[in-house]
Amino acid sequence: MGTIRDKNFNVKKNLIHAMKISLAAIIATIIAVLFNLQFAVAAGIVAILSVAFTKKETIQTAWNRFIAFIVALIICAICFYTIGFNNIGFFAYIIIYVVICQFMGWNSAMAMDSVLISHFLTFKSMNAEALINEIALFVIGVGVGIIANICLHKDADYMERMKNETDNLIKEALHRMSVRIMTPDMPDYDGHCFNDLRKSIEAASALAHTNYMNQLSYEDVEDIEYIAMRERQATILYEIYKHLIQIKTVPVTAGILSEFFENVSQQYSMENTVKGLLEDFHELDIQMKKTPLPVERGEFEDRARLFAIMRGMEEFLNIKKEYMEKTKLKNN
Repeated sequence: MGTIRDKNFNVKKNLIHAMKISLAAIIATIIAVLFNLQFAVAAGIVAILSVAFTKKETIQTAWNRFIAFIVALIICAICFYTIGFNNIGFFAYIIIYVVICQFMGWNSAMAMDSVLISHFLTFKSMNAEALINEIALFVIGVGVGIIANICLHKDADYMERMKNETDNLIKEALHRMSVRIMTPDMPDYDGHCFNDLRKSIEAASALAHTNYMNQLSYEDVEDIEYIAMRERQATILYEIYKHLIQIKTVPVTAGILSEFFENVSQQYSMENTVKGLLEDFHELDIQMKKTPLPVERGEFEDRARLFAIMRGMEEFLNIKKEYMEKTKLKNN
């Protein structure tokens, strides 16, 4: 479920990213040409290397590369004015700069900065005009890369669809559990629905984190926290499933528990505070404890498994309750 749509979304995202990189490179080059800068195409290359998938990555990368570029200018000035504006001087710069980049984690800056530094070999100087030319190429390239990513927005519509898909898969799992409680020989009850649920949660979580990284002005972690809450619930459901598949009989308490699972499935939604469901659960818990213990060993063991399932369902509901309380406090 959702596989084709997820692939289409990823294709669309990659195409948009490719177009964004291409346009950034073209615009940066054009700007450099308009300013009569030498090696104008280098500004386009810098722009290509400066565009990341998210706003925060782009800003962080730009800052790291700015520091790396300043260091590169200092090193090349020392090497060129000590050894000369020749290949030997450039080789000395390369050796020193690459070692520093390795230690500082500036690997992505090595090639870009070295391309700019190599222009000084052509200038045979690091005078004010040459420095301004290279700094301008760097600023234009990085600046256009940042502006390109400022246009990114949170994909709210797709996020809502992913959240709804995850919720619907959990509702389906609860419904199938309701049926399985009353049908020990239920066909095709092999847990395959949890594979779809896991994939849906992973896709939704990845999108939530991407959206988060595309925010600069505020820290909205609502989607991340919501998917994390559903992931915890899905883990509990799988533990319930492992107890459920071991049940071989239909204990006298199975009917009311099956009805409760179906009720949870019907009411399962983003907005549900689960207050009413927890009240129903506590009434059910009291009712089941009052039920006489079974005589036969098989039913006794299955009643014990139903008790474990009840505890799992209580935790399942409390996870949502805690999430809703936390969300309410944040919004007040």
